Amino acid sequence: MKQIVFIQTGTGIDVHGQDVTKASVRAVKDAMHYNSMPGIEKVLPDQRLENMKVNVKLALPLDQEKLDQEKVKEMIPYGTVTIEVVNGGMATTSGIFLEDKADKNDLMYIVNAAVEVGY
Repeated sequence: MKQIVFIQTGTGIDVHGQDVTKASVRAVKDAMHYNSMPGIEKVLPDQRLENMKVNVKLALPLDQEKLDQEKVKEMIPYGTVTIEVVNGGMATTSGIFLEDKADKNDLMYIVNAAVEVGY
């Protein structure tokens, strides 16, 4: 990405099921949910949304290889999307184990996201 013009941050949690994709999708949704970028087209090359670049940085606590990057990319409505995964986030006890919620253990996964928008 040549120029970052906007960064949104968010957190997502999967309390049951230990699913890093679910927590990551929630983190990206949290990052984008309260933001609007009116006029973004004016700063993009050729003033076109297709020229927007979006880099999604995800800090995952565990199971990085299980991340479904395509599901995360589906959250971004415009531009070319890349995913960058780093160590981070948190795996901590939820205090409860529920087999009917597909729990493998009592951990909840917390993922942090930074969504960088630019060109």
